[in-house]
Amino acid sequence: MSDASVIATELEYTAHGPGGPPHVVKLGSARGNWFQRTGWRHLIGIIALAFALFPVLFVVSAAFNPLGTLSSSSLIPKTFSLANFTKLFETTSFWTWFYNSMVISLVSAALSMFISACAAFAFSRYRFKGRRSGMLFILLVQMFPQTLAIVAIYLIFVEVSDLYPAIGFNTSAALILLFLGGALGVNTWLMKGFFDTIPKDLDESAKVDGATHAQIYFGIILPLVTPILAITGLLSFIATISEFIISSVFLTQDDAKTAAVGLYGLIADGQQRNNNFGIFAAGALIVAIPTVALFQFLQRYIVGGITAGAVKG
Repeated sequence: MSDASVIATELEYTAHGPGGPPHVVKLGSARGNWFQRTGWRHLIGIIALAFALFPVLFVVSAAFNPLGTLSSSSLIPKTFSLANFTKLFETTSFWTWFYNSMVISLVSAALSMFISACAAFAFSRYRFKGRRSGMLFILLVQMFPQTLAIVAIYLIFVEVSDLYPAIGFNTSAALILLFLGGALGVNTWLMKGFFDTIPKDLDESAKVDGATHAQIYFGIILPLVTPILAITGLLSFIATISEFIISSVFLTQDDAKTAAVGLYGLIADGQQRNNNFGIFAAGALIVAIPTVALFQFLQRYIVGGITAGAVKG
């Protein structure tokens, strides 16, 4: 009999208790113990994976379905074709929308990452009047969603568009400014916790050697906080490239729309939703490529960045 068969077989042995009759103790099989220990985790993981992959597979199937309608879409299409991609490129301004989305997302993510790092460094390293109340105010502001202020922001930009059209409606600069305000608070809190884990002895040693504040910040501190910079940049990029509500309010011209706003216009009413669903799925599939690529490139920083930033507040 093989070792595996011996392990999988129920074992019995007798044990003599003090002053009592012998009794039999049964040990469970290896198969049963494996499911109780780790098998149920695998089952839950498979169910969660199937739940997450179903909408992705449906969009991919609809993108390559030559019929291009919502009613004819299925999880596994009978035929594959690039007709939806051809229609998307020839009948819409998709590449303009995609370019606007990439510019707005990359610029806002980079600026948000840099400004938040500067603010977090100041709150972590320096002691000044209003420091604690300032951090508390930033936290309280984040409790209210940005969409609550969309009416007030709209009225502000009505005046701004008349005075400074370069940062008014239908401009990428206006959207970048709005996204910066929404991301600075949470990014500052996350980075501040990460900065607190870096010993202040490094700063003091650099000062003794004659380093300036800029040299300490850019040459010593920032290289040590690369994980948190990557995670904040990634989260800002994902949130910005998929944002729709604010973008649909401030971007109305076709050449100024982002991919989210432009693709939504393809399925704005019931008839278009059915006929243009394949084109919409093709565009959504292309827009998801930069996000997936950036996530795969930076995923090694995600767990380390979040957990290290949560050590201290």
